[in-house]
Amino acid sequence: MTTIATAASARASRTWYKILYVQVLIAILIGVLVGWLWPSLATNDWVKALGDGFIKLIKMLIAPIIFCTVVSGIAHIQDAKKVGRVGLKALVYFEVVSTFALVLGLVMGNLFQIGHGLAAKPDAAAVANYVKQAEASKSVDFILNIIPDTVVGALARGDILQVLLFAILFGFSLMALGERGAKLRGMIDDAAHAVFGVIAIVMKVAPIGAFGAMAFTIGKFGPSALGNLIGLVALFYATAALFVVVVLGLISRFVGFSIFKFIAYIKDELLLVLGTSSSESALPQLMTKLERLGCSKPVVGLVVPTGYSFNLDGTNIYMTLATLFIAQALGVDLSFGQQLTILVVAMLTSKGASGITGAGFITLAATLSVVNPVLVPGMAIVFSIDKFMSEVRALTNIIGNGIAAVFVAWWEGELDQATLHARLNLKIDPNDGETSNTAG
Repeated sequence: MTTIATAASARASRTWYKILYVQVLIAILIGVLVGWLWPSLATNDWVKALGDGFIKLIKMLIAPIIFCTVVSGIAHIQDAKKVGRVGLKALVYFEVVSTFALVLGLVMGNLFQIGHGLAAKPDAAAVANYVKQAEASKSVDFILNIIPDTVVGALARGDILQVLLFAILFGFSLMALGERGAKLRGMIDDAAHAVFGVIAIVMKVAPIGAFGAMAFTIGKFGPSALGNLIGLVALFYATAALFVVVVLGLISRFVGFSIFKFIAYIKDELLLVLGTSSSESALPQLMTKLERLGCSKPVVGLVVPTGYSFNLDGTNIYMTLATLFIAQALGVDLSFGQQLTILVVAMLTSKGASGITGAGFITLAATLSVVNPVLVPGMAIVFSIDKFMSEVRALTNIIGNGIAAVFVAWWEGELDQATLHARLNLKIDPNDGETSNTAG
Protein backbone atom coordinates (compact mmCIF):
# COMPACT_ATOMS: atom_id res chain seq x y z
CA MET A 1 0.00 0.00 0.00
CA THR A 2 3.08 2.18 0.05
CA THR A 3 2.51 2.77 -3.66
CA ILE A 4 -0.97 4.11 -2.98
CA ALA A 5 0.25 6.39 -0.23
CA THR A 6 3.09 7.66 -2.42
CA ALA A 7 0.72 8.30 -5.34
CA ALA A 8 -1.75 10.10 -3.09
CA SER A 9 1.03 12.20 -1.58
CA ALA A 10 2.35 13.08 -5.04
CA ARG A 11 -1.09 14.19 -6.22
CA ALA A 12 -1.63 16.24 -3.06
CA SER A 13 1.69 18.04 -3.51
CA ARG A 14 0.90 19.09 -7.08
CA THR A 15 -0.28 22.62 -7.71
CA TRP A 16 -4.05 22.38 -8.07
CA TYR A 17 -4.27 24.21 -11.39
CA LYS A 18 -1.79 21.79 -12.98
CA ILE A 19 -4.08 18.80 -12.43
CA LEU A 20 -5.73 17.81 -15.72
CA TYR A 21 -9.03 17.00 -14.02
CA VAL A 22 -9.23 20.52 -12.56
CA GLN A 23 -8.24 22.10 -15.87
CA VAL A 24 -11.00 20.22 -17.72
CA LEU A 25 -13.60 21.21 -15.12
CA ILE A 26 -12.60 24.87 -15.35
CA ALA A 27 -12.63 24.70 -19.17
CA ILE A 28 -16.12 23.21 -19.15
CA LEU A 29 -17.42 25.91 -16.82
CA ILE A 30 -15.88 28.65 -18.97
CA GLY A 31 -17.35 26.97 -22.05
CA VAL A 32 -20.84 27.01 -20.49
CA LEU A 33 -20.52 30.71 -19.64
CA VAL A 34 -19.21 31.67 -23.10
CA GLY A 35 -21.92 29.63 -24.84
CA TRP A 36 -24.61 31.15 -22.64
CA LEU A 37 -23.48 34.79 -22.59
CA TRP A 38 -21.90 35.10 -26.05
CA PRO A 39 -23.60 32.53 -28.30
CA SER A 40 -22.44 34.24 -31.49
CA LEU A 41 -18.82 33.93 -30.37
CA ALA A 42 -19.32 30.34 -29.17
CA THR A 43 -20.68 29.23 -32.55
CA ASN A 44 -17.73 30.76 -34.38
CA ASP A 45 -15.94 28.27 -36.65
CA TRP A 46 -12.69 28.67 -34.72
CA VAL A 47 -14.33 27.82 -31.40
CA LYS A 48 -16.02 24.81 -32.96
CA ALA A 49 -12.67 23.79 -34.41
CA LEU A 50 -11.21 23.46 -30.90
CA GLY A 51 -13.54 20.57 -30.08
CA ASP A 52 -13.43 19.09 -33.58
CA GLY A 53 -9.63 19.23 -33.63
CA PHE A 54 -9.36 17.31 -30.40
CA ILE A 55 -11.75 14.66 -31.73
CA LYS A 56 -9.58 14.30 -34.84
CA LEU A 57 -6.54 13.78 -32.63
CA ILE A 58 -8.39 11.00 -30.83
CA LYS A 59 -9.58 9.39 -34.08
CA MET A 60 -5.99 9.45 -35.33
CA LEU A 61 -5.06 6.96 -32.60
CA ILE A 62 -7.97 4.53 -32.90
CA ALA A 63 -6.44 2.07 -35.40
CA PRO A 64 -3.00 1.67 -33.76
CA ILE A 65 -4.50 1.38 -30.28
CA ILE A 66 -6.98 -1.31 -31.27
CA PHE A 67 -4.35 -3.25 -33.23
CA CYS A 68 -1.76 -3.20 -30.44
CA THR A 69 -4.12 -3.96 -27.56
CA VAL A 70 -6.11 -6.70 -29.32
CA VAL A 71 -2.97 -8.45 -30.60
CA SER A 72 -1.28 -8.16 -27.20
CA GLY A 73 -4.38 -9.35 -25.33
CA ILE A 74 -4.84 -12.44 -27.51
CA ALA A 75 -1.13 -13.28 -27.77
CA HIS A 76 -0.66 -13.27 -23.99
CA ILE A 77 -3.47 -15.80 -23.51
CA GLN A 78 -0.81 -18.44 -24.10
CA ASP A 79 -0.40 -18.33 -20.33
CA ALA A 80 -3.70 -20.24 -20.19
CA LYS A 81 -1.73 -23.39 -21.06
CA LYS A 82 -0.19 -23.25 -17.59
CA VAL A 83 -3.50 -23.14 -15.79
CA GLY A 84 -5.51 -25.61 -17.89
CA ARG A 85 -9.11 -24.59 -18.36
CA VAL A 86 -8.81 -21.16 -16.69
CA GLY A 87 -8.25 -19.23 -19.92
CA LEU A 88 -11.34 -20.58 -21.62
CA LYS A 89 -13.48 -20.11 -18.51
CA ALA A 90 -12.27 -16.52 -18.17
CA LEU A 91 -13.11 -15.71 -21.80
CA VAL A 92 -16.56 -17.29 -21.49
CA TYR A 93 -17.21 -15.23 -18.34
CA PHE A 94 -15.94 -12.03 -20.00
CA GLU A 95 -18.18 -12.40 -23.04
CA VAL A 96 -21.32 -13.28 -21.05
CA VAL A 97 -20.94 -10.45 -18.53
CA SER A 98 -19.90 -7.94 -21.22
CA THR A 99 -23.07 -8.82 -23.12
CA PHE A 100 -25.14 -8.11 -20.01
CA ALA A 101 -23.43 -4.71 -19.71
CA LEU A 102 -24.07 -3.83 -23.35
CA VAL A 103 -27.70 -4.96 -23.23
CA LEU A 104 -28.31 -3.03 -19.99
CA GLY A 105 -26.95 0.13 -21.65
CA LEU A 106 -29.26 -0.36 -24.63
CA VAL A 107 -32.29 -1.04 -22.44
CA MET A 108 -31.71 2.05 -20.29
CA GLY A 109 -31.01 4.18 -23.35
CA ASN A 110 -34.30 3.12 -24.94
CA LEU A 111 -36.32 3.48 -21.73
CA PHE A 112 -35.00 6.97 -20.93
CA GLN A 113 -34.55 8.67 -24.29
CA ILE A 114 -32.83 11.73 -22.89
CA GLY A 115 -31.21 12.67 -26.19
CA HIS A 116 -34.54 13.70 -27.72
CA GLY A 117 -35.23 17.41 -27.60
CA LEU A 118 -31.60 18.45 -28.06
CA ALA A 119 -32.44 19.26 -31.68
CA ALA A 120 -28.91 18.74 -32.92
CA LYS A 121 -28.36 18.44 -36.66
CA PRO A 122 -25.97 15.96 -38.27
CA ASP A 123 -23.31 17.24 -40.62
CA ALA A 124 -24.86 17.54 -44.10
CA ALA A 125 -21.74 16.29 -45.88
CA ALA A 126 -21.54 13.26 -43.61
CA VAL A 127 -25.20 12.47 -44.22
CA ALA A 128 -24.83 12.77 -47.99
CA ASN A 129 -21.72 10.61 -47.94
CA TYR A 130 -23.45 7.96 -45.83
CA VAL A 131 -26.54 7.89 -48.06
CA LYS A 132 -24.29 7.46 -51.09
CA GLN A 133 -22.47 4.57 -49.43
CA ALA A 134 -25.71 2.95 -48.29
CA GLU A 135 -27.20 3.06 -51.81
CA ALA A 136 -24.06 1.65 -53.37
CA SER A 137 -23.52 -1.24 -50.95
CA LYS A 138 -25.23 -4.55 -50.38
CA SER A 139 -24.97 -6.98 -47.48
CA VAL A 140 -22.46 -9.12 -49.33
CA ASP A 141 -20.37 -6.03 -50.09
CA PHE A 142 -20.39 -5.13 -46.41
CA ILE A 143 -19.06 -8.58 -45.48
CA LEU A 144 -16.39 -8.49 -48.18
CA ASN A 145 -15.38 -4.98 -47.11
CA ILE A 146 -14.36 -6.36 -43.70
CA ILE A 147 -11.46 -8.03 -45.51
CA PRO A 148 -8.85 -5.37 -46.33
CA ASP A 149 -7.12 -5.19 -49.70
CA THR A 150 -3.92 -4.54 -47.79
CA VAL A 151 -3.17 -4.40 -44.08
CA VAL A 152 -1.33 -1.10 -44.47
CA GLY A 153 -4.34 0.35 -46.30
CA ALA A 154 -6.69 -0.66 -43.48
CA LEU A 155 -4.46 1.02 -40.90
CA ALA A 156 -3.99 4.11 -43.08
CA ARG A 157 -7.74 4.55 -43.63
CA GLY A 158 -8.56 3.73 -40.02
CA ASP A 159 -11.15 1.14 -41.09
CA ILE A 160 -11.92 -0.37 -37.68
CA LEU A 161 -13.48 -3.67 -38.76
CA GLN A 162 -10.60 -4.36 -41.13
CA VAL A 163 -8.05 -3.52 -38.44
CA LEU A 164 -9.91 -5.73 -35.96
CA LEU A 165 -9.97 -8.68 -38.35
CA PHE A 166 -6.25 -8.52 -38.99
CA ALA A 167 -5.48 -7.91 -35.29
CA ILE A 168 -7.48 -10.99 -34.23
CA LEU A 169 -5.82 -13.20 -36.85
CA PHE A 170 -2.37 -11.82 -36.05
CA GLY A 171 -2.96 -12.25 -32.31
CA PHE A 172 -3.88 -15.93 -32.63
CA SER A 173 -0.95 -16.51 -34.98
CA LEU A 174 1.41 -14.88 -32.50
CA MET A 175 -0.08 -16.94 -29.67
CA ALA A 176 0.61 -20.15 -31.63
CA LEU A 177 4.28 -19.22 -31.99
CA GLY A 178 4.77 -19.67 -28.26
CA GLU A 179 8.25 -18.74 -27.04
CA ARG A 180 9.42 -17.96 -30.57
CA GLY A 181 7.02 -15.03 -30.62
CA ALA A 182 8.14 -13.60 -27.26
CA LYS A 183 10.35 -10.93 -28.83
CA LEU A 184 7.62 -9.82 -31.25
CA ARG A 185 5.04 -9.72 -28.41
CA GLY A 186 7.43 -7.54 -26.48
CA MET A 187 7.79 -5.18 -29.45
CA ILE A 188 4.02 -4.90 -29.82
CA ASP A 189 3.65 -4.25 -26.08
CA ASP A 190 6.30 -1.54 -26.35
CA ALA A 191 4.51 -0.05 -29.36
CA ALA A 192 1.28 -0.03 -27.36
CA HIS A 193 3.01 1.85 -24.53
CA ALA A 194 4.37 4.35 -27.07
CA VAL A 195 0.87 4.93 -28.48
CA PHE A 196 -0.43 5.39 -24.94
CA GLY A 197 2.32 7.98 -24.54
CA VAL A 198 0.91 9.83 -27.54
CA ILE A 199 -2.50 9.72 -25.87
CA ALA A 200 -0.95 11.23 -22.74
CA ILE A 201 0.37 14.08 -24.88
CA VAL A 202 -2.96 14.55 -26.65
CA MET A 203 -4.83 14.58 -23.33
CA LYS A 204 -2.84 17.65 -22.30
CA VAL A 205 -4.95 19.68 -24.73
CA ALA A 206 -8.18 18.09 -23.49
CA PRO A 207 -9.17 21.29 -21.60
CA ILE A 208 -9.02 23.25 -24.88
CA GLY A 209 -11.13 20.62 -26.62
CA ALA A 210 -13.58 20.51 -23.72
CA PHE A 211 -13.96 24.30 -23.79
CA GLY A 212 -14.60 24.36 -27.53
CA ALA A 213 -17.06 21.46 -27.44
CA MET A 214 -19.05 22.80 -24.47
CA ALA A 215 -19.09 26.42 -25.67
CA PHE A 216 -20.31 25.41 -29.14
CA THR A 217 -22.92 23.00 -27.71
CA ILE A 218 -24.41 25.61 -25.35
CA GLY A 219 -24.06 28.43 -27.88
CA LYS A 220 -25.85 26.50 -30.62
CA PHE A 221 -28.52 24.63 -28.64
CA GLY A 222 -28.93 27.01 -25.72
CA PRO A 223 -28.60 26.45 -21.95
CA SER A 224 -31.44 23.92 -22.19
CA ALA A 225 -28.90 21.52 -23.69
CA LEU A 226 -27.40 21.25 -20.20
CA GLY A 227 -30.51 19.35 -19.15
CA ASN A 228 -29.86 16.67 -21.78
CA LEU A 229 -26.17 16.45 -20.94
CA ILE A 230 -26.72 16.26 -17.19
CA GLY A 231 -29.42 13.69 -17.88
CA LEU A 232 -26.92 11.51 -19.77
CA VAL A 233 -24.40 11.71 -16.93
CA ALA A 234 -27.06 10.85 -14.35
CA LEU A 235 -28.41 7.98 -16.44
CA PHE A 236 -24.91 6.56 -16.93
CA TYR A 237 -24.19 6.76 -13.19
CA ALA A 238 -27.50 5.03 -12.41
CA THR A 239 -26.94 2.33 -15.05
CA ALA A 240 -23.40 1.61 -13.84
CA ALA A 241 -24.62 1.41 -10.23
CA LEU A 242 -27.45 -0.90 -11.31
CA PHE A 243 -24.99 -3.15 -13.11
CA VAL A 244 -22.63 -3.36 -10.13
CA VAL A 245 -25.37 -3.94 -7.55
CA VAL A 246 -27.61 -6.28 -9.58
CA VAL A 247 -25.46 -8.11 -12.14
CA LEU A 248 -22.15 -8.23 -10.27
CA GLY A 249 -24.08 -8.48 -7.00
CA LEU A 250 -25.88 -11.63 -8.16
CA ILE A 251 -22.60 -13.15 -9.34
CA SER A 252 -21.05 -12.37 -5.96
CA ARG A 253 -24.02 -13.82 -4.10
CA PHE A 254 -23.80 -16.98 -6.23
CA VAL A 255 -20.20 -17.44 -5.11
CA GLY A 256 -21.22 -16.67 -1.53
CA PHE A 257 -20.17 -13.15 -0.62
CA SER A 258 -21.54 -9.59 -0.62
CA ILE A 259 -20.67 -7.16 -3.41
CA PHE A 260 -20.74 -4.31 -0.88
CA LYS A 261 -18.15 -6.02 1.32
CA PHE A 262 -15.97 -6.61 -1.73
CA ILE A 263 -16.18 -2.92 -2.68
CA ALA A 264 -15.21 -1.99 0.88
CA TYR A 265 -12.29 -4.43 0.68
CA ILE A 266 -10.80 -2.74 -2.41
CA LYS A 267 -11.70 0.82 -1.39
CA ASP A 268 -8.06 1.99 -1.49
CA GLU A 269 -7.71 0.81 -5.08
CA LEU A 270 -11.00 2.48 -6.00
CA LEU A 271 -9.79 5.79 -4.56
CA LEU A 272 -6.61 5.50 -6.62
CA VAL A 273 -8.67 4.87 -9.75
CA LEU A 274 -10.96 7.79 -8.91
CA GLY A 275 -8.00 10.14 -8.76
CA THR A 276 -6.44 9.01 -12.04
CA SER A 277 -9.53 8.06 -14.11
CA SER A 278 -7.60 4.91 -15.05
CA SER A 279 -8.30 1.38 -13.83
CA GLU A 280 -4.75 0.38 -14.82
CA SER A 281 -3.30 2.60 -12.10
CA ALA A 282 -4.45 0.11 -9.46
CA LEU A 283 -3.64 -3.11 -11.36
CA PRO A 284 -0.69 -4.32 -9.21
CA GLN A 285 -2.46 -3.54 -5.93
CA LEU A 286 -5.68 -5.22 -7.10
CA MET A 287 -3.86 -8.42 -8.01
CA THR A 288 -2.16 -8.49 -4.61
CA LYS A 289 -5.48 -7.92 -2.82
CA LEU A 290 -7.18 -10.72 -4.79
CA GLU A 291 -4.42 -13.19 -3.92
CA ARG A 292 -4.80 -12.25 -0.24
CA LEU A 293 -8.53 -12.74 -0.63
CA GLY A 294 -8.00 -16.44 -1.35
CA CYS A 295 -7.76 -16.54 -5.16
CA SER A 296 -4.89 -18.66 -6.49
CA LYS A 297 -1.94 -16.79 -7.97
CA PRO A 298 -2.18 -18.47 -11.44
CA VAL A 299 -5.87 -17.52 -11.76
CA VAL A 300 -5.26 -13.92 -10.71
CA GLY A 301 -2.20 -13.67 -12.97
CA LEU A 302 -4.24 -14.72 -16.01
CA VAL A 303 -7.73 -13.35 -15.39
CA VAL A 304 -6.98 -9.80 -14.22
CA PRO A 305 -4.51 -8.67 -16.94
CA THR A 306 -6.61 -10.34 -19.65
CA GLY A 307 -9.72 -8.70 -18.22
CA TYR A 308 -8.17 -5.27 -18.74
CA SER A 309 -8.60 -5.84 -22.48
CA PHE A 310 -11.54 -8.22 -22.59
CA ASN A 311 -13.74 -7.34 -19.61
CA LEU A 312 -14.49 -3.61 -19.52
CA ASP A 313 -18.04 -3.48 -18.21
CA GLY A 314 -18.16 0.26 -17.58
CA THR A 315 -16.86 1.01 -21.07
CA ASN A 316 -19.48 -1.33 -22.58
CA ILE A 317 -22.34 0.42 -20.76
CA TYR A 318 -20.97 3.81 -21.82
CA MET A 319 -20.71 2.89 -25.50
CA THR A 320 -24.28 1.68 -25.91
CA LEU A 321 -25.77 4.52 -23.84
CA ALA A 322 -23.71 7.22 -25.57
CA THR A 323 -24.43 5.81 -29.04
CA LEU A 324 -28.18 5.91 -28.43
CA PHE A 325 -27.94 9.40 -26.90
CA ILE A 326 -26.07 10.75 -29.94
CA ALA A 327 -28.53 9.09 -32.34
CA GLN A 328 -31.47 10.62 -30.45
CA ALA A 329 -29.80 14.05 -30.32
CA LEU A 330 -29.16 13.99 -34.07
CA GLY A 331 -32.61 12.67 -34.87
CA VAL A 332 -31.25 9.45 -36.36
CA ASP A 333 -33.61 6.51 -35.86
CA LEU A 334 -31.74 3.27 -35.22
CA SER A 335 -33.64 0.13 -36.19
CA PHE A 336 -33.66 -3.00 -34.05
CA GLY A 337 -31.15 -4.53 -36.45
CA GLN A 338 -28.83 -1.54 -36.12
CA GLN A 339 -29.03 -1.75 -32.33
CA LEU A 340 -28.06 -5.41 -32.53
CA THR A 341 -25.16 -4.27 -34.70
CA ILE A 342 -24.14 -1.90 -31.91
CA LEU A 343 -23.93 -4.90 -29.56
CA VAL A 344 -21.67 -6.84 -31.90
CA VAL A 345 -19.47 -3.91 -32.90
CA ALA A 346 -19.16 -2.58 -29.34
CA MET A 347 -18.24 -6.06 -28.12
CA LEU A 348 -15.32 -5.99 -30.56
CA THR A 349 -14.22 -2.36 -30.29
CA SER A 350 -14.26 -2.52 -26.48
CA LYS A 351 -11.38 -5.02 -26.73
CA GLY A 352 -9.26 -2.09 -27.84
CA ALA A 353 -9.99 -0.12 -24.67
CA SER A 354 -7.23 -0.16 -22.14
CA GLY A 355 -7.54 1.27 -18.64
CA ILE A 356 -6.29 4.70 -19.63
CA THR A 357 -7.92 8.08 -19.46
CA GLY A 358 -9.96 8.72 -22.61
CA ALA A 359 -10.04 5.09 -23.78
CA GLY A 360 -13.84 4.94 -23.53
CA PHE A 361 -14.15 7.96 -25.82
CA ILE A 362 -11.77 6.37 -28.30
CA THR A 363 -13.78 3.15 -28.47
CA LEU A 364 -16.99 5.17 -28.80
CA ALA A 365 -15.48 6.78 -31.91
CA ALA A 366 -14.66 3.34 -33.27
CA THR A 367 -18.19 2.07 -32.61
CA LEU A 368 -19.93 5.07 -34.18
CA SER A 369 -17.79 4.98 -37.31
CA VAL A 370 -18.85 1.38 -37.95
CA VAL A 371 -22.52 1.52 -36.89
CA ASN A 372 -23.40 4.73 -38.73
CA PRO A 373 -20.88 7.41 -39.86
CA VAL A 374 -23.63 10.05 -39.56
CA LEU A 375 -23.30 9.75 -35.79
CA VAL A 376 -19.57 10.57 -35.66
CA PRO A 377 -20.03 14.41 -35.63
CA GLY A 378 -22.24 13.98 -32.54
CA MET A 379 -19.17 12.96 -30.56
CA ALA A 380 -18.52 16.66 -29.94
CA ILE A 381 -21.71 16.80 -27.86
CA VAL A 382 -20.74 13.87 -25.66
CA PHE A 383 -17.10 14.90 -25.35
CA SER A 384 -18.08 18.04 -23.51
CA ILE A 385 -19.18 15.88 -20.55
CA ASP A 386 -17.01 12.80 -21.10
CA LYS A 387 -14.75 13.64 -18.17
CA PHE A 388 -17.69 13.30 -15.79
CA MET A 389 -18.18 9.71 -16.97
CA SER A 390 -14.58 8.51 -17.27
CA GLU A 391 -14.16 7.94 -13.53
CA VAL A 392 -17.32 5.82 -13.32
CA ARG A 393 -16.18 3.81 -16.35
CA ALA A 394 -12.86 3.09 -14.66
CA LEU A 395 -14.45 2.27 -11.30
CA THR A 396 -16.96 -0.13 -12.89
CA ASN A 397 -14.16 -1.75 -14.90
CA ILE A 398 -11.94 -2.46 -11.90
CA ILE A 399 -14.82 -3.81 -9.78
CA GLY A 400 -15.87 -6.02 -12.70
CA ASN A 401 -12.36 -7.42 -13.13
CA GLY A 402 -12.05 -8.11 -9.43
CA ILE A 403 -15.33 -10.04 -9.37
CA ALA A 404 -14.25 -11.89 -12.53
CA ALA A 405 -11.07 -13.17 -10.84
CA VAL A 406 -12.97 -14.35 -7.75
CA PHE A 407 -15.66 -16.06 -9.85
CA VAL A 408 -13.19 -17.86 -12.13
CA ALA A 409 -11.13 -18.95 -9.10
CA TRP A 410 -14.33 -20.33 -7.53
CA TRP A 411 -15.33 -22.01 -10.81
CA GLU A 412 -11.88 -23.61 -11.07
CA GLY A 413 -11.95 -24.73 -7.41
CA GLU A 414 -9.02 -22.49 -6.52
CA LEU A 415 -10.75 -20.10 -4.13
CA ASP A 416 -10.08 -20.34 -0.39
CA GLN A 417 -13.57 -19.64 0.98
CA ALA A 418 -12.35 -19.39 4.57
CA THR A 419 -9.83 -16.69 3.71
CA LEU A 420 -12.38 -14.94 1.48
CA HIS A 421 -14.91 -14.54 4.30
CA ALA A 422 -12.28 -13.70 6.88
CA ARG A 423 -10.96 -10.88 4.73
CA LEU A 424 -14.35 -9.52 3.71
CA ASN A 425 -15.64 -9.66 7.29
CA LEU A 426 -12.52 -7.73 8.38
CA LYS A 427 -11.31 -10.54 10.64
CA ILE A 428 -8.01 -9.99 8.87
CA ASP A 429 -6.65 -6.56 8.00
CA PRO A 430 -7.08 -6.09 4.22
CA ASN A 431 -3.53 -4.74 4.06
CA ASP A 432 -2.07 -7.67 6.02
CA GLY A 433 0.03 -9.84 3.73
CA GLU A 434 -0.51 -13.05 5.72
CA THR A 435 -3.37 -15.39 4.93
CA SER A 436 -5.59 -17.29 7.32
CA ASN A 437 -7.83 -20.32 7.18
CA THR A 438 -10.25 -18.88 9.68
CA ALA A 439 -13.81 -19.05 8.43
CA GLY A 440 -15.91 -15.93 8.48
